[in-house]
Amino acid sequence: MLLWINGPFGGGKTQTAFELHRRLPGSVVCDPEEVGFGLHRMMPSSLRGDFQDFSGWRQGVFEVLDRVLHKHEGVVIAPMTVVDPRYFAETVGRLRSAGHDVRHFALLAERETVLNRLRDRGLGVAPLFRLVGQGDLLLRREQFAVDKLDYCLAQLSRPEFAEHIWTDTTVVTSVAGRIADMVGLTLAPNTDGRMRGRLRRMAVTARHARR
Repeated sequence: MLLWINGPFGGGKTQTAFELHRRLPGSVVCDPEEVGFGLHRMMPSSLRGDFQDFSGWRQGVFEVLDRVLHKHEGVVIAPMTVVDPRYFAETVGRLRSAGHDVRHFALLAERETVLNRLRDRGLGVAPLFRLVGQGDLLLRREQFAVDKLDYCLAQLSRPEFAEHIWTDTTVVTSVAGRIADMVGLTLAPNTDGRMRGRLRRMAVTARHARR
């Protein structure tokens, strides 16, 4: 089974993916973004653009996930924003056509909720920046995500991008639990306390913030 976790940039996809991975023994996270980073590293910065526009990215994502799904016995988790219906068809749709059990979820939230999450990618310093009147300073390094936010939210609200999960008032552990329930999976108990959970999420952010 493939769990494709979609959503706007900063919408909680990666946190949810790694919470599922942590509590699903035998699962693996296969991040399609890594294929894009590889393509970017092969090109000068002036030629890069959005790697999803490269047919090689869509083909590479399909081939890698197709192979993993054939060879790996556990659940495969792919956190990736895909909002263009054509690209969605060439990745999620193509994997389904190949006979794989693909469960797709779009994590949605109000615009201000996502902006606050993007600010918090600063590893917990957002409240300090707000206190000194510089709350939006942290968003400058997330300009790509901010520029795409309204478009992503509008696209992902469309029926073809269901299943929709609204996450404004839902913590990551509960989002992961809801996904598991919807696909008939049983998660291992969450043994994290409040502080340990926050430190774990900060570590995920530090490792996987958009490069």
